Amino acid sequence: MRGGEEPVGPSPIPATGDFFLPTGRVEFPVPRELRIDEIPGIVADFAQATRNAREARFDGVELHGADQFLQDGSNHRADAYGGPIENRARLMLETTQAMIDAWSANRVGVRLSPSSFLYGVDDGDKLATFGFVVRALDALGVGYLCLLEPNAKDAARGVQIRNVAETFRPMTSVPIIVNTGFDRVKANEVLSKGHADLVAFGVPFIANPDLVERLRSDAPLNKPDPTTFYGIGPKGYTDYPMLADAIAA
Repeated sequence: MRGGEEPVGPSPIPATGDFFLPTGRVEFPVPRELRIDEIPGIVADFAQATRNAREARFDGVELHGADQFLQDGSNHRADAYGGPIENRARLMLETTQAMIDAWSANRVGVRLSPSSFLYGVDDGDKLATFGFVVRALDALGVGYLCLLEPNAKDAARGVQIRNVAETFRPMTSVPIIVNTGFDRVKANEVLSKGHADLVAFGVPFIANPDLVERLRSDAPLNKPDPTTFYGIGPKGYTDYPMLADAIAA
């Protein structure tokens, strides 16, 4: 995928597990540690992407805080971007600020996964780590935070923070979008309790192109097929039936 170039990471630590490609599952290589002189270029890339989105008349942009630099399980650096949380959060906060400067704070959102264990990324004290970041992003006045609740695999493994939105709601004044494992009932419940302002749906939207109408009318949902999520061609991408088609049949 990278034309023979080594992948980069905060530290030379390979991700755990393997990765799905349409051609089959592949092992993760050991990345090289990103050099500190390369970091400004990466921050600049995010700023340029933000300008591109603005010029293309997007409504806003979202920084996917994948957390490799942030969490101490994957960041073993000894420079200004490693060690204490203030350093580990530096890349995310510098990038967010650059994106804000490229547009405006209310057009920039940030996505965080405080209870995820994706590919081995973990932290010794997630509440302290993500609490610092949530408060710092609140101070920047970002447009919103998208917070992922633990998925079933994470919950079965054991998580440090079981109720993510409820935990971080008091730490920020910006809108919170919550995600992961929600259906109509659970979404309405978290909204009624005030733990979040919006609920994002991922997998249900893949299988239900008319998800909004199905939720509005409490209609049954199509069953998603995870084996086609990362496939090639229309199968599992554009061939899920619309509610109107099912009724007509």
